[in-house]
Amino acid sequence: MPLALLALAIGGFGIGLTEFVIAGLLPEVAADYGVNEAAAGWLISGYALSVAVGAIGLTAAVTRFNRKHVLTALMVLFIAGNLVSAIAPTYEVLLLGRILAALTHGAFFGIGAVVAGNLVAPEKKAGAIAMMFAGLTTANVLGVPFGTLLGQQLGWRATFWAITVIGVLALIGMATLVPSQPVSRDDAGLRGELGAFRTGQVWLSLLVTVLGFGGMFGAFTYIAYTLTEVSGFATSTVPWLLVLFGLGLFAGNWVGGKAADRSVSRTLAIVLAGLTVVMAVFALTAVSPVMAAVSLVLMGGFGFATVPGLQMRIMTYAGSAPTLASGANIAAFNIGNAAGAWLGGLTISAGLGYASTIWDGAALSLGALIGLLVADYLARRVRRSADVTASDPLDNRVFEGSATS
Repeated sequence: MPLALLALAIGGFGIGLTEFVIAGLLPEVAADYGVNEAAAGWLISGYALSVAVGAIGLTAAVTRFNRKHVLTALMVLFIAGNLVSAIAPTYEVLLLGRILAALTHGAFFGIGAVVAGNLVAPEKKAGAIAMMFAGLTTANVLGVPFGTLLGQQLGWRATFWAITVIGVLALIGMATLVPSQPVSRDDAGLRGELGAFRTGQVWLSLLVTVLGFGGMFGAFTYIAYTLTEVSGFATSTVPWLLVLFGLGLFAGNWVGGKAADRSVSRTLAIVLAGLTVVMAVFALTAVSPVMAAVSLVLMGGFGFATVPGLQMRIMTYAGSAPTLASGANIAAFNIGNAAGAWLGGLTISAGLGYASTIWDGAALSLGALIGLLVADYLARRVRRSADVTASDPLDNRVFEGSATS
């Protein structure tokens, strides 16, 4: 793999750390600024909303610029956001810093996925995308526990100073290792990028992303309550169980990328079916600590194994205009996160218990699988009606794109 992918992965690591580490530091932040838990929670929800805005709005604004220059500019904004967070004198300034950093999140992963795919041969694109997202999964496995520990020992601001340094390292790496990717006459421009959304398969891909990721992260949002109140784990063991979950994310991302390089459609169908089964088994056996731990790892593995394939699918059907569609898919991941958490909150409020959130996840994952199968069926029918003899663009290592609806 090209060294440029390492630079992208370091950027992904820093962004992932920024997104997730704040959850472990909220008590310290709230105490420092004298705000309640609800206000502190906006540091998480405000970030997520800003990710969705940046993924579409910011990506749309930069479609005509050299992608390397865009990525480096995004990393400068990311560094500025975390620097503001580190020195924030008030809660409002900290929230502003979080928003600035979040605006880069969706655009970075959306554009970065296109850049990563262009760095390798067509049959290795999904693996390259998985390599970039490996930074995000590593942030969950290693970054969040150590970032939380750093913040608890030296103050929460120290964590944001550390993230700022990581951002500087990623900026240097991208500036020196990522090759220039200027806009060519073949690039679609903003009008062409928007035109990709006339493709029915692009919208179906977004739907599968929302449902698939909403299923896993809806359950994950309340996982600490499930592990302690249902499975019987001590609160002190939850961080280590989350490390196991992170290991599942890392392994699933790597395996999913390798498999998607062979067949996106087949990989997504198998992984979504597996995720549905795992979550159903988890819901049924959550009272067993051993089964809960095993299911947690498998949920992370199957859940994140979808990421390279989902990103590849939408980029493929966007054809020559993949940048904005790729960014929209990052927004769809975050919309799924929010929707899954909302649905889980409803079932808990209805008195169905914390394990009900896992049943919610299983249902959403099943919906994603059904949506995928319908989308693939429609794509095959269009190819047959058009008398297309070429291979499925999502199979047999073909990445040529299709803009049929």
